[in-house]
Amino acid sequence: MHTTSVFRQGIFEFEGHGLEKSAPIDDSLHYVVPLGSTAQALYFRGGNSSNELIVVVLLRGGVPMRYFPIGARGHTHVALRVVEDLDAGTELELQLAAPEGVTGSVVIDFGLVEV
Repeated sequence: MHTTSVFRQGIFEFEGHGLEKSAPIDDSLHYVVPLGSTAQALYFRGGNSSNELIVVVLLRGGVPMRYFPIGARGHTHVALRVVEDLDAGTELELQLAAPEGVTGSVVIDFGLVEV
């Protein structure tokens, strides 16, 4: 079975608009499972430079699928391997929610495998 690793990663600046209002972080954090493939999310790692809690939200088809809270000046690592298969055409996007007016940088490393 042939597999391809896919990574969505980088360091991104953000400004919060409220913890209940997630917003896109960067176009590079958008992913669509290619036709003829399925994908599995393997892990999420994130870091937060701000002095406040932030939340990275994984959306599937525009609907929240998973929430990754990251504490003030903290980090998180979440293994996702056994979560579920993502069918061809499934759209994923990572967005961020933070308290209004909070600014900082978020480090994101999101790994998937296409089968």
